[in-house]
Amino acid sequence: MPTPLTRALAALLPAAGSGDSAGLTVDLALAGLTVGSAAALSGIGLVVCHRATGVLNLAQGAQAMLVAYLLRDLVVVRHWPVWPAVACCLLLVAPALGVLLDVLVYRPLQRRGAGSAETMVAGLGVFVLVIGVVVLVWGTAPVAGAPSPFSGAPIGLPGGHLLRPDTVAQLVAILVLALTVGATTRFTPFGLRLRAVVDDRRLAELAGVAADRVSAAGWAFGSFTAGLVGIALAPYLLLDPYGLPLLVMETMAVAVAARLRSIPVAVVTGLGLGVLQAELTRFRPSGQLLPLLQAVQANLFVVALLVAALLAGPRITGGRGGADASPVTSRSRGVGGRGPGTPAGRRGALAARAVCLVLLLLPLGFRGNDLRGALLVPALALVLLSIVVVTGYGGQISLGQAGYAGLGALGTALLMSGRIPGLPALPAAPALLFAVLATAPLGLLTGWPAIRRRGLALALVTFAVGTTLSRFVFQQPYATTGLTLDRPAFLSGDRAFYVAELLLLGLGAAVVRALHGGRVGRALSALRDHEPGAAAAGVDVPGLKLFAFVAGAALAALGGGLMGMAGRAFDAAAFDPVRGLLWFAAVVVAGADSALGAVLAAALLIGLDAGTVAGVSAVAVGVLAAGIGRLPGGLAGLAAGRVNARAGPAPSPLPPPLVGGLTPAGRRVRAAIAARRAAGP
Repeated sequence: MPTPLTRALAALLPAAGSGDSAGLTVDLALAGLTVGSAAALSGIGLVVCHRATGVLNLAQGAQAMLVAYLLRDLVVVRHWPVWPAVACCLLLVAPALGVLLDVLVYRPLQRRGAGSAETMVAGLGVFVLVIGVVVLVWGTAPVAGAPSPFSGAPIGLPGGHLLRPDTVAQLVAILVLALTVGATTRFTPFGLRLRAVVDDRRLAELAGVAADRVSAAGWAFGSFTAGLVGIALAPYLLLDPYGLPLLVMETMAVAVAARLRSIPVAVVTGLGLGVLQAELTRFRPSGQLLPLLQAVQANLFVVALLVAALLAGPRITGGRGGADASPVTSRSRGVGGRGPGTPAGRRGALAARAVCLVLLLLPLGFRGNDLRGALLVPALALVLLSIVVVTGYGGQISLGQAGYAGLGALGTALLMSGRIPGLPALPAAPALLFAVLATAPLGLLTGWPAIRRRGLALALVTFAVGTTLSRFVFQQPYATTGLTLDRPAFLSGDRAFYVAELLLLGLGAAVVRALHGGRVGRALSALRDHEPGAAAAGVDVPGLKLFAFVAGAALAALGGGLMGMAGRAFDAAAFDPVRGLLWFAAVVVAGADSALGAVLAAALLIGLDAGTVAGVSAVAVGVLAAGIGRLPGGLAGLAAGRVNARAGPAPSPLPPPLVGGLTPAGRRVRAAIAARRAAGP
């Protein structure tokens, strides 16, 4: 299946007209420079923004898409001249968007010393928020006709080769931006202030440096380059709210390869990957190697992101302050008289359970399409429960759970279709069971890299793994053609199947709750609160991380298989990596360390879009995630806090390690370490 990037290359390759091998090599390289230069521009923006603010702009793809949609609307729909529309988008809208994000989202987090985990969630919130806004304004249907400001006849080169004018413009922009950034940072007073803020923001502020202005300039520049990337790629693509953001996120490989520091490395990597991807189109090996080579060629930036994230190891960070390893959870423990053991906490937990029970039982009174749409709620809740186990309980950031859900659905379909060599076609129930058992060990794909990675480094690896599964498995005809996926005969009715989903969800929640309350759960809490301390106290940290990812993969596969059965077909789009980012953000804002949060998030995502229009759920989740620093305890924690308004101050949205303290489990670990040190060798 062609990806947005291969469609862009297909639009560029007709300019390659030479017939001889050497001439074809040059023409393909020239075609690849267009995509490579866009990737290099993306890398420059990410590197500069990170150097100025300490934040990796995960929302850059969504910003690029928004600018591309706006330019097309101004030129094609409102009939603006191209260049005034480009100037409005790049010089006004894009920088203003960056400054707005800095003021409303990132600056409050920086001022209170938020860790990279919390900042990353806010970035994901901005990402899904922008996508939701685009869906609400322009819809989900792909549109063509995005204008190019440099359209015209190709430039003739010696030997009959042709170079597109927009490629020349992008290369000039790369050169100008790289030289301007280098000269500014080295030889101007602003560059001196920028380096001071990067080294130590608080010390720079004490010296009289306006750190907020430096950060605002960094965000404005990052948003400007995101707009450049969107305008550069849009003429060769069908614009849709998911394809272009994911494509730009794949080009994050350029910035990761540059360690978020070196602009020359980012430029060389971007141009090199673009040229290499174009050159790979000339190879057509026979036999079974052809589909593999085509998949690699179409998804070279995905492969590069996975390799760069694995090679970067724990050195990639997303913020300052040493909180990169902090978990992303949302329930406060014992803060302000609202901990789970206090009367107010117990009343809040009962109220949250009652709300979830009503939300789950309400669809039993639905009929027709309403009931059919509600079938996704328990299935998605199981997928989101896997995020609770991995992230909420274990403190490991995983952005690739949609991949494991897709493996559960695809494995069930393959087993039911008799496509597994040596196995006959299985009924639905055994097929689902075997798919879950086969997917669970694959959790090691993200669990093994998690042993040495935390925070943003782990997030990049898990996102790359999920995207790789989507591109190399779910979207490949050899794996998805001719599949049969249906429900068990005794559950063919929607109401009966929904009841079965509720029973499986209840079983999964009970197992997770028992796990959390047992010895393994206490070890996971210690791991999440203070990983070095947990290791010093004798906790098997590597084994515990692997266990969390394996258990999470099994839960996600179960939920994904039920999602496929609910729709009676395998749909690769249902497990798109962008949807996985939306799911992660939804779980965090609903309550990442609570099974109730998974149910609330599933009901929020399915119910809002079903009851209104597509995109409303993304906007709601995006707003809540972008303001995670102001959301006490997620939606579940907020509901608990409202039970007793006099119970004390509102809890923090994240556990004490992010706000200057330790949870009770963390204090116990610290006490154990102190006792060992006092005992001597």
